[in-house]
Amino acid sequence: MSNSSQYFKGIEKIKFEGIQSDNPLAYRWYDEQRVVAGKTLKEHLRFACAYWHSFCGNGGDPFGEPTHLFSWNEIADPVDRAKAKMDAAFEFMSKLGLPFYCFHDVDVVDYGNDVAENERRLQALTAYAKQHQDASGIQLLWGTANLFSHRRYMNGAATNPDFAVLAHAGAQVKAAMDATIALGGQNYVFWGGREGYMSLLNTNMKREQEHLARFLQVSRDYARSNGFKGKFFIEPKPCEPTKHQYDYDSATVIGFLRQHGLLEDFSLNIEVNHATLAGHTFQHELQVAADAGLLGSIDANRGDYQNGWDTDQFPNNINELTEAMLIILEAGGFKGGGINFDAKIRRNSTDPQDLFHAHIGGMDTFARALIAADAILQQSDYKTIRSNRYASFDNGNGKAFEAGTLKLEDLRNIAAAAGEPAVASGRQEYLENLVNRFI
Repeated sequence: MSNSSQYFKGIEKIKFEGIQSDNPLAYRWYDEQRVVAGKTLKEHLRFACAYWHSFCGNGGDPFGEPTHLFSWNEIADPVDRAKAKMDAAFEFMSKLGLPFYCFHDVDVVDYGNDVAENERRLQALTAYAKQHQDASGIQLLWGTANLFSHRRYMNGAATNPDFAVLAHAGAQVKAAMDATIALGGQNYVFWGGREGYMSLLNTNMKREQEHLARFLQVSRDYARSNGFKGKFFIEPKPCEPTKHQYDYDSATVIGFLRQHGLLEDFSLNIEVNHATLAGHTFQHELQVAADAGLLGSIDANRGDYQNGWDTDQFPNNINELTEAMLIILEAGGFKGGGINFDAKIRRNSTDPQDLFHAHIGGMDTFARALIAADAILQQSDYKTIRSNRYASFDNGNGKAFEAGTLKLEDLRNIAAAAGEPAVASGRQEYLENLVNRFI
């Protein structure tokens, strides 16, 4: 492995300096050992680096060539280049104090079209990653396979109408699961980047969804038979690049998992920008998953209010994240996962140091949001206002209704006897001000 300061020279380990600090390379809120609601911030937040955006992204877009010309991408041989990239990644994560990372198979090393050669490359880099993990203490939060970038997946992977393509997807998932298991990965993620349709004119939707369910079942069975004890996550997204994806949002995914007998092994990985693309708030998607007991993990980012697509910007909206942390705390935290920064520095952020500013800002914002959310839960009347709003169901006829002992005609008679109900305020503005007060 390379010298620990090969790629980010002049940047020391990022430390917590408190809210009075004006050092842009220091944490102002993220004191990893600070105890909040019975756990340290490090235990609550379980931050992870997204290997793909931070070390594979080049800043290119459909209208322009790459702008992120980082030295770890300049080596010709794919395995040597992958090792250099991994050296840079672990140097970066160690200096930030990130406890976890996540990857797709093709992030770790470039793939070609030969299944056996791809497996050989990934196995070589898995062994190299194991050395880095042992030396640094950084762990793998989850692994996954990229089943959407290669042209063979233009019509989907597990939902492709061509079985030969589905078989290639199976080969990739097997290799990615082998790597995840070998590295002690705590979870495994399925994101159906192209599992959907562009037109119903040429699509048998029922058959495609049945194929997806079968694919998830055989993948689960393989992992379990090879010692994997973690959770499998599904990451919802409504569209882009497909017109409609089968993992549209949290509610859709939960219904799919229930229909196909997968609830016991699978939970959800919620992404902020995917939630907003589905026409929901991030908080809504978290609440749906939490109410079902399936809030596994989150991908942290944000979109641009003027762009209706997945811009994957680093999170900095303290109000949005405070409301999100209220839901996460009341749900008891993540079920196996953590907070993965599935976000990329902007095209014109061209310095390696920009990677640090982006992650420091995101980590500080989440830490501040968690601290504020805990204070709201512990020191305000937030929970009391919500519980009082539903107090009519805590006794009498309301309790009987929840217990299932009232018939429709009973409801009619109760309404006729009681007369018009009093108007009760939802106190929305008060609660919005309350959140701002604790921020």
